[in-house]
Amino acid sequence: MSVRITNNLGQFVKRIDDKAQRGMTQALILGASEAAALTPRSSSVLINSQFRRVSNEGGKVVGRVGYTANYALAVHEAEGKLKGTNTPRPKENGISRGNVWDPSGEPEFLKKGFERAEPNIRKALIGALK
Repeated sequence: MSVRITNNLGQFVKRIDDKAQRGMTQALILGASEAAALTPRSSSVLINSQFRRVSNEGGKVVGRVGYTANYALAVHEAEGKLKGTNTPRPKENGISRGNVWDPSGEPEFLKKGFERAEPNIRKALIGALK
């Protein structure tokens, strides 16, 4: 009996790891989607710089969502005091560049997106590991 368990242990661990990675990917998609809805969009650069990554680190499945735009952290941490004021950004070559904070944008958009998605993330992780 112990030989059979030992022989199948590697396959069992691989199946659990695959399920955990799938669950983490689903969780990241849910959280990143909510965050995208809250991301300020004066242009498409910030929203299009969003990435997600799932990896194994020290036997743990780790998920990351971030933005590669160099100003993403500054926007995420901004106070948002101009939110909802429809304050226009300075024109560039006579062309309007939108408002400082568009109506759907939120400070801490990534954090808030994952907080909003938390119940669905929990269900996705539990479902993936069943």
